[in-house]
Amino acid sequence: MTDGSFSRVGVVGLGTMGAGIAEVLARGGLAVVGIEVNQDALERGRGHLEKSTGRAVKRGRLTEDARREILGRVALSTDFADLGDCDLVIEAVPERLELKRKVFATLDGVCRADAVLATNTSSLSVTDIAVTTKRPTKIVGVHFFNPAPVMKLVEVIRTVLTEPEAVDRVAALVTGLGKTPVTIGDRAGFVANRLLFGYLNQAAGMLESGHATRDDIDTAMTAGAGLPMGPFTLMDLIGLDTCLEVLEAIHAETRDRRHAPSPLLRELVTAGLLGRKTGRGFYDHGAPKVEAPAPADAPAPVVGVLGTGALADAFAAICDRAGAQVRDATAGLADCDLIVEASGDADAGRELLAAAAQAAEPGAVLAVTSATVPVAEAAMASGRPADVVGLHLPDTEGALAEIAATVATGPGVADRAAELAGRLGLTVVRCRARAGFIVDALRFPYLNDAAAMLGAGYADPDSIDAAMTLGCGYPTGPIADLDRLGIDRAVAVLRALHAETREPALAPVPLLTEHVTAGVPIR
Repeated sequence: MTDGSFSRVGVVGLGTMGAGIAEVLARGGLAVVGIEVNQDALERGRGHLEKSTGRAVKRGRLTEDARREILGRVALSTDFADLGDCDLVIEAVPERLELKRKVFATLDGVCRADAVLATNTSSLSVTDIAVTTKRPTKIVGVHFFNPAPVMKLVEVIRTVLTEPEAVDRVAALVTGLGKTPVTIGDRAGFVANRLLFGYLNQAAGMLESGHATRDDIDTAMTAGAGLPMGPFTLMDLIGLDTCLEVLEAIHAETRDRRHAPSPLLRELVTAGLLGRKTGRGFYDHGAPKVEAPAPADAPAPVVGVLGTGALADAFAAICDRAGAQVRDATAGLADCDLIVEASGDADAGRELLAAAAQAAEPGAVLAVTSATVPVAEAAMASGRPADVVGLHLPDTEGALAEIAATVATGPGVADRAAELAGRLGLTVVRCRARAGFIVDALRFPYLNDAAAMLGAGYADPDSIDAAMTLGCGYPTGPIADLDRLGIDRAVAVLRALHAETREPALAPVPLLTEHVTAGVPIR
């Protein structure tokens, strides 16, 4: 093609992803050849195309005439020789390296010498595929996200062998299809999956260790971090076998323990519990939904707020919205139901809490807000450790409260704290008293991974943020989140997590510590 464009594109493999890619190409006005291994698989692929486009018509996103035109551009076949006139062929078969190599060996024999061949792999090495072909300079990774007709991101992967023209032509095609290409090098997981699956795997480990329940972790990440769905809901949607495959591929390359698959995940896959597609994974998708009982009407508690600054102001504002009476250290705390230490300073906070413990009546709950100072330390220093819990707001403008009991917390005290927080209008989750509680313990290692990717020069800030917003549906990207949440806060939480676990991957990466020292944002 003299102008560098593609006019006829083949797609090998018409499962949900391959059929979605074929639909995207046909929507873009291209002639498409869809290939499957046998007639049964081909009919399933036809069904995927018809169902997806039919759903778009019902939702008013396509007319019936447009649907017929799209389907008319897709020729379906079981004969690989029908790919002979294609300018580009995209492989979308299951994530098995030997299977993909077999497909590419066949493509070598039937495709024109100038045709570009692409793999839609989400985790395997594009280079490992390219080196077994007769045209490694024309092999490109083109990773669409599911569902392909909806998701805007496409990762375009170059290897050290790929000629720049082939990469540029594929990226231009992606742009012409109305998608956003992110062009990157060949590393397992690329940008989005590399960042996403470290977080998902950590969530599985958090559940396995008994740190928090499945439902509380999912609720924490939606209500507290603003994500579109919690990690266990998402893994069930992706498919636990797919999650395991991606983690194993990334771990094989990096040997990073964050990507060593959780034993719980592996056990579920071995048992055939793969998520939505089998009806059961982390959740039982056939079980009736149980609605949480509505909270009983109760008067707003009397709350003591200790300290000054943004955090203390946030707690005071929560109390005001709930109609709760607020006391401070100078106004008397004897009648308080809940006393919250929100000074933001560990030493000052311990002194304030100890003084409040002497003034408070028996039955009052004392709460520590820091996610970086062990709750137990403040509890013991208070003189009333049985009455102390952690109460953390991961977002001072949000409505999530994380409640954590220590080994010294008395029976029923955490329940009482949760009930009082609920009466303040907060959504409550429970966890063990560990650095970061739930949200920060999952969020900041993910942001650290993104900073490591940026510091290594693998991708720029815009590409990293686009990968997570357009590819995973996150409200903001990780680099933007670092500047929004504060790099100093990120480093403090990561240092606390590292001090507690001694896990090397949780130590803040040099890029973060450098920016904290210089006092400048990443962007």
